[in-house]
Amino acid sequence: MCCARQLLSKWFIFGLFVVFNQPLLAEQLQTVRVNSVAVADERSIDGLIEAVHQATISAQTSGRIIRIHVDVDDYVAKGDLLLEFSGKGQRAAYNAAKANLKQAEAEHKRIKNIYAQKLVAKAVLDRAESAYKSARARFEQAEEALEYTRVRAPYSGIVVKRYVELGENANVGQRLMSGLSLESLRAKVQIPQDMIHGVRKFKKAFLVTRDGQRVESESIRISPYADPESHSFAAQVNLPKGDYGVYPGMYAKVIFVMGEQQSLKIPVVSVVHRSEVTAVYVVNDKQQISFRQIRPGKRDGQGQIEVLAGLEPGEMVTTEPLHAGMLLKEQQGNQ
Repeated sequence: MCCARQLLSKWFIFGLFVVFNQPLLAEQLQTVRVNSVAVADERSIDGLIEAVHQATISAQTSGRIIRIHVDVDDYVAKGDLLLEFSGKGQRAAYNAAKANLKQAEAEHKRIKNIYAQKLVAKAVLDRAESAYKSARARFEQAEEALEYTRVRAPYSGIVVKRYVELGENANVGQRLMSGLSLESLRAKVQIPQDMIHGVRKFKKAFLVTRDGQRVESESIRISPYADPESHSFAAQVNLPKGDYGVYPGMYAKVIFVMGEQQSLKIPVVSVVHRSEVTAVYVVNDKQQISFRQIRPGKRDGQGQIEVLAGLEPGEMVTTEPLHAGMLLKEQQGNQ
């Protein structure tokens, strides 16, 4: 039993020796050619997120506040009721105007029928028609004044301030509530003067979200003049509607496209890290492998990484660095 175990152990070790001493061919490596591609020349600036729609609602009529339906930080949909005035005087005026309109309308119809029978002069019909139009105008004014006692949200958003209390008497023009919409956002930035020509030319920007995604701007508005102290240009980068995890008051990175430049890119899987060295395995025309240090740049979203130094266009790098490392050791051992 002991001899059999020793024999099996020797066979296993010999088997491993045979496997790892099989000739490895560089031709078997998967390689890609290093190409020079045109990439965007970009610059980033910190921007302050703010709501496009933000407003303060003021009282359009006078009266005592009898109901407050929402408070600070509440979300409201467009048309939701925010607060109500007592509205007794407005309702009384509305009812009176409605009754007058009904009476004037009936009188106008009666005179119109009589005029059709040629029993009254045209001037009588004109007076009846004028009285009807005046009554209708007064009714519409009273209806509008009554509607002002029920204050509604002009758009969907968040209540950020409330200026009145329940039971308080409010006058026309008095501030009631302030709010902002989260549906339409923009980033305010200050563009340095050395960037302004490129930004104006391309008018293309991206907001970088917290998870690293890019959101292309819908439009960019740039001030036509620079600030005399900072020498920078105020700009608004408008974002398309959507939820990007940014909110008014937050800072976020805004990337501006300044032009195009040539860049070398290779697959990220080709890159290896040895201590503080970043490198790739290069395969030449004679199928010889070399370990080459590179200076990496930015990664993109397609699994590619920029190479700032260490490679030339047309060279071949392998996407199998582990396999290439074994081949390189064998190649060095044969030298």
